[in-house]
Amino acid sequence: MCVFSARKMLVLNCSMKLQLLEKMLRWSFPESLKVYGAVMNINRGNPFRKEVVVDSWPDFKAVITRPQRENEMDDLDHYTNAHAVFYKELQAYQELLENTNAINWGQIFQIQGLQDGICEISRTVALSKSCLQNTRHSFLPKTLSVLPLGLDPKLTLAYLDISHASLLSKTWSRGGNPRCQKYLANLICCFPSVCVLDDNGYPLSWSLTDQFATMIHGYTLPEHQRKGYSRLVAITLAKKLHSCGFPAQGNVLETNIPSITLLKSMNAQFLPCSFFRVIHRPFHFLAKSHL
Repeated sequence: MCVFSARKMLVLNCSMKLQLLEKMLRWSFPESLKVYGAVMNINRGNPFRKEVVVDSWPDFKAVITRPQRENEMDDLDHYTNAHAVFYKELQAYQELLENTNAINWGQIFQIQGLQDGICEISRTVALSKSCLQNTRHSFLPKTLSVLPLGLDPKLTLAYLDISHASLLSKTWSRGGNPRCQKYLANLICCFPSVCVLDDNGYPLSWSLTDQFATMIHGYTLPEHQRKGYSRLVAITLAKKLHSCGFPAQGNVLETNIPSITLLKSMNAQFLPCSFFRVIHRPFHFLAKSHL
């Protein structure tokens, strides 16, 4: 069954329709990749408790994935309060934001997508709802296709553990706070990850997967860089995602030359669209938030 909300918004909670949506989104790659990854996770157990909003069905013009409304949410947690967006018509996306309760504008949240209009429309609607935004751009590498390198016998290729969340938060450019650490711990529990452990079980290099099936936070400790660990971790995680039917995708800042060089050496395919992350902060939360 599918439930209608006020003013032209449809929440898809029908498993058959969600499976059909997953197939339909493939026709719009690469722009639909973020929503596609979120919908795939919803259709495979929904570990991050997401739901899908469309402007109409089946001929939708805009789709948003968002946290389920019945779950308790921290209004200051923009890591978990994350939405993926894909639109076929920009006007439909704007109307979905403006004319419905598709987004909880009373909290700090983020919108992710691979279309230029996301920033433009988000800025327009945010101004009418007393929010600010930050935008980040990056390229999106696709399939990785190089055989993994060998590994020192003293080291182990393994999964990340929840006990590693503190280290990951401290070393992530978007981290360093309790909300981020909690978010990363949840990702580790819910989605695929890969790491290289030393003989004491301490992570030296790693990458994990987020709620949009995106490979994130690929990192190697400075003293262990240039040993092939980043390549090994990235390829192993990509193969793991492929084995589960997911596309291997990730984001890299265009100024991150070492990572771009590494990805090119691994035959990564850089897509023509850029990745946008828009973080909205209601004015009344600016004094309270410490992100």
